[in-house]
Amino acid sequence: MTQMTNNERDLRLDMLNSLLTTPHREVEKVAELHKDMLTLDPLFYGHLAVWYQDNGDVRDHKEVFIANLMTSDVPEFRDAGFVLLQELPPYQVARVVDFMKKFNKKVPRSARTAVKQYLRKREAKDKFFDRTVMRGRKAMKQLYAGLHIKPSKRADAILFKNDPPKGSLPYMVKQLAKAQSAAEQAQMIVEYNIPYTVAVGTVNKLTPTVLVALIGVMSPQEVINNLKSLKTRGAMEHPEVKALIDSRLDEAAKSKRVSAFKARVASDVTKVDAKTAEKLENITNEQIKRKGKITKSTALFVDKSGSMESAIEIGKRLAAMISGISDSDLYVYAFDSMPYEVKARGKELTDWEKAFRLIRAGGSTSIGAPLEALRVKKIAVEQIIIVTDEGENAAPYFTKTYEKYVKELKLETNVILVKVGYASGYIEKQLKAKQLPVDTFTFGGDYYSLPNLIPFLNRPSRLELLMEILETVLPERAVIVA
Repeated sequence: MTQMTNNERDLRLDMLNSLLTTPHREVEKVAELHKDMLTLDPLFYGHLAVWYQDNGDVRDHKEVFIANLMTSDVPEFRDAGFVLLQELPPYQVARVVDFMKKFNKKVPRSARTAVKQYLRKREAKDKFFDRTVMRGRKAMKQLYAGLHIKPSKRADAILFKNDPPKGSLPYMVKQLAKAQSAAEQAQMIVEYNIPYTVAVGTVNKLTPTVLVALIGVMSPQEVINNLKSLKTRGAMEHPEVKALIDSRLDEAAKSKRVSAFKARVASDVTKVDAKTAEKLENITNEQIKRKGKITKSTALFVDKSGSMESAIEIGKRLAAMISGISDSDLYVYAFDSMPYEVKARGKELTDWEKAFRLIRAGGSTSIGAPLEALRVKKIAVEQIIIVTDEGENAAPYFTKTYEKYVKELKLETNVILVKVGYASGYIEKQLKAKQLPVDTFTFGGDYYSLPNLIPFLNRPSRLELLMEILETVLPERAVIVA
C-alpha cells in the first residue's frame, strides 16, 4: 500500500469525524454526508463502510453504508453490501431499500437479488420465517411487494391472505387472542416464544402471570427497548415481575448484542427507580468496555464558560466512558478563565455526575488554563481531549501554552477537539498553522454516537487507525452452485 500524504490523512480523518456530526434519524443529512464522503475517496469509503459495521454504533450510518455499497459501480463493494444485508433484521433491510430508491434513485438487479436471497433463506425454514414475520411483518410485506418478489405459497398465506397454516407461529398468535385465562395465555407465550410487541397488541390484559411469561422470552435488548412500556403496564409494581426484569438487565451487561448507550437513554426516558437506574448504567459501562482499552495517559478539558451547558454534559459522559476503559492516567479539568480539577470517587457516570455537580456554565474562556495547570505540576499526558466551542478570549492561550508544555516536558501530545455548539474553528486553525497535531470531532448528534470516539482514543496513532480501516477485508459473496 502506498504511503498516505498528510492531505489524504486529513481528508480521511474528516470522514471519520463526520460520522459524529449527524443526529439520529435525520436521514437527509446522513445521505448528503455519505455522498460527499463517497465522492472524495470511494476506495476509503468502501473499506470504512465494512469497518463501521463492527466498530460503529449509529444504525442510520450502517444502513446508508450498505445501501451505497449495493449501488456502487465497484463489483467488490456490491458483493460486500450483498453479504452485509443478509445479517440485518427486516426493518433495516426495508430502510436500506427505501434509501436506495429515494436517494440513489435505483435498486440494481444485484440488490434485488440480495433481498430475494434474504427472503428465500427465511422461507426455507418455517420457524425462521415465522419468527422473522412476528418481528417485522410490515417490513417483510414491503420487501415482497415493493420489489415484486413472489412469495412462497406459505409466505403468501401468512403475509398477504392472513390465513396462516395451523401450527405456525402466526396461527398460534391468533389462538392467543382467543385464550380465556391468564395461565393459558402465559403457557402459549412461553411455548411458542411469542414476542412482547406482538403479545401486547393481542392480549387484552397483561396480568403478572402474562408479564412473567413475556419477559421470560424477551432478549436483554428487548427488555431495555420496552422498559417504558413495561413500566406503564405495571410491571415494576409486582416484586416477581420486577425481579425478572432485573435479572434480564443483569444479562444485558454481559451480552454482545446490546447497544452501549441505549440503556442510559432508557433510564432517562423511563424514570426508573434507583436500583434499576444503576443496573442500566452498569449495562452502558460494560458495553463500552467491550470496545477496547485506552492505554495512553489522557487529559480531558471541559469548557464551562458562558452557554457551555452542553459541553459540561458531554464532558461527564466522556469522563465516565474514558475512565471505565482506561489503563492509564486520566486528568479531568473544567475551565472558564481558570482551571477546576474534577475528581470522581469511581468510574461510573453517577460518580462523574456527582463530581461535576457544582460545575456551572459561566465566565470567559481560557482553554490554555487547564494545560498550564498540567505544565506547572509537570504532569505529562499523551493526548488531550477538549470539549469546547473554541471561543477562547482570555490568557493563558492554548496554542502558546501547548508549545511551552511539550517543550518543557519533552513529549509529543496529540490534541483532540470535540466541538460543541457553534464552534469557531479558532483553536484548530491556530494549531494547524503551526503544524501541531490536532484532530477534530464536531458533536452535533445524540449520545449514541459518543462511543464512536473510542477508536480514536485507543489506537496508538491516527495513521494506524486509518491503515486498520483500509486493511479491513471486504466480505465476499458466496458462489451458489446450481
